[in-house]
Amino acid sequence: MTLFQSVFLGFVQGLGEFLPISSSAHLVLVPWFFSWTDPGLTFDIALHIGTLIAVVLYFWKDWLNLSVQGLTNANSTDGRLFWYLALASVPGAAIGLLLEDMAETIFRTPLLTAAMLIGAGILLYWADRKSVKNIEMSSISLRSSFLIGLSQALAIIPGVSRSGITMSMGMMLGLTRKSAARFSFLLATPIIFGAAAVKIPYIASHPEMLTMNFLIGVLTSCIVGILSIGFLLRYVQAKDFMPFVWYRFLLGGIVVAVVFARWAA
Repeated sequence: MTLFQSVFLGFVQGLGEFLPISSSAHLVLVPWFFSWTDPGLTFDIALHIGTLIAVVLYFWKDWLNLSVQGLTNANSTDGRLFWYLALASVPGAAIGLLLEDMAETIFRTPLLTAAMLIGAGILLYWADRKSVKNIEMSSISLRSSFLIGLSQALAIIPGVSRSGITMSMGMMLGLTRKSAARFSFLLATPIIFGAAAVKIPYIASHPEMLTMNFLIGVLTSCIVGILSIGFLLRYVQAKDFMPFVWYRFLLGGIVVAVVFARWAA
């Protein structure tokens, strides 16, 4: 990859990981649109390390408090939340390991990605407009936590969006927009860490991958990720998700049009 491609993909990952527009979809579609060589799932995971660092840096005080309370006072509000997040991480991790080969091959297709962008966009629209959103994160139940974690497993398909599907499920279960977003971001920490941990031995055994361009892409995803988290948490305090819904519809439609145009040519 060139430096430009690496920075551009890092920017896409940092922006898409926390906004409900699917970073994995963009990491598949950007090389496809511009006829770049697809860097593959390993590079995608490396960029996720950047966004993992971003979410840890942004929420380190939260995680420190949650961890201490979870290990010393499990019956407290934060102690329960710690264990709820741990439980919610299990379905996504298990299904991710089970379907890893499919995630690297048949899931990375433009038409499937377009379908998921549009389909999950409809779900986000319904959750944002139709659901009753009056529960704060401090009052989330074990059942709701598990269901949000279960929905996260769908994000293995590019176009679904990990943040989008978990925020949609959170709102459908009654969480406020801000609480759904915050729970989604906290839930990102263990699942991204798990995905990265699986790939780190492979990256370590291939040091030739660790080029300057590679590392700059990871750094870019981290910086943009921090900015994206702060933006969305401020945004959802007063506004809805409709701009992201319409963006998903537009991008999905463009992908379908380009696919058929290329077939016709």
